Amino acid sequence: MLVVIVGPMFAGKTTELIRRVERQMIAGKTAVIFKPALDSRYDASSVVSHNGLKLRAFVVPSDEDGVRIIEREGAKYDVVAVDEIQFFPPSLAEVLDRLAYGRLVVAAGLNLDYKGEPFETTMRAMAYADKVVSLTAVCKVCGRPATRTQRLIGGKPAPADGPRILVGGAETYEARCRRHHEVPGRGIRP
Repeated sequence: MLVVIVGPMFAGKTTELIRRVERQMIAGKTAVIFKPALDSRYDASSVVSHNGLKLRAFVVPSDEDGVRIIEREGAKYDVVAVDEIQFFPPSLAEVLDRLAYGRLVVAAGLNLDYKGEPFETTMRAMAYADKVVSLTAVCKVCGRPATRTQRLIGGKPAPADGPRILVGGAETYEARCRRHHEVPGRGIRP
């Protein structure tokens, strides 16, 4: 079974991934969590949620070599989890699909980038998923459910010409609802 957890930053995706893996470990299943090497925000060798939950992880490069390692090593476990799937190449989606035959696979990632554009790897994984768990955060502007991630530079929305991938936390990003997410070059939507 393939479960894909999606949503904006601060929605609890990693918390939900950890919760699901811990439940399987309590049931006596062998489990492994993979994380991309470029995400060392809280701990270089563990997946860590924004609220401090933490589990040891197998750190892999966020390229095709990393995808091959996930496929090879993941096949040895009952439960395979991959955090921050948006950082991996789209080929990860097919690997997750193959691994899901005979084991539980849990993947978590951002569905949209800071410009509001879909991440291809997450989108493809969602298409293969047996279950998609779509989480929301809380909009920092109005308090409504947030489905988008706003990148900020100096407290203002980041320009559209910035890098797509910029690892950061609350100092760089905040959750926003559709109404208050500012798409660079388009301002606030009506």
